Amino acid sequence: MTIEELLTKESIKEIRIAYCHYFDGQDLDGLMSLFADDAICEFGPQFGGDWVGKDVIRGNFAPYMSGASPVHGVMHAVTNPLIKLIDETTAHGRWYLHDLRTMEGEDETRILYGIYDDVYKLVAGEWLIYRSRIDFLWPNRNVGEARSF
Repeated sequence: MTIEELLTKESIKEIRIAYCHYFDGQDLDGLMSLFADDAICEFGPQFGGDWVGKDVIRGNFAPYMSGASPVHGVMHAVTNPLIKLIDETTAHGRWYLHDLRTMEGEDETRILYGIYDDVYKLVAGEWLIYRSRIDFLWPNRNVGEARSF
């Protein structure tokens, strides 16, 4: 592996980490800066199926960031990044997700486990999320077919 490949992988890691901070901090503009214009979020039927295009993605994320819940009422923790550079403009990444609700007054701490399965692409010199899927593992199982790695 070359230094350039390591730097590219590190840049891609920063995207998913920033996603967690922006989502949990309710920074919709920051979150949207991570997506390509033609991105697709594949979040399953419980979240309305595929969200196609940046405008639709923004509209579907907006209710989660409306201020109805407190900033950092949910904490996304991602671990175990597995990133493969497909070619000079495409990469594939998988991350373990531990999603924790932190709001006071909850009878119990609610958690969700899953795996983010992402495709990234280089657009005008910047790596962006092109496709993002969550394979939910717990408490409800909804797992898609694994993308080739």
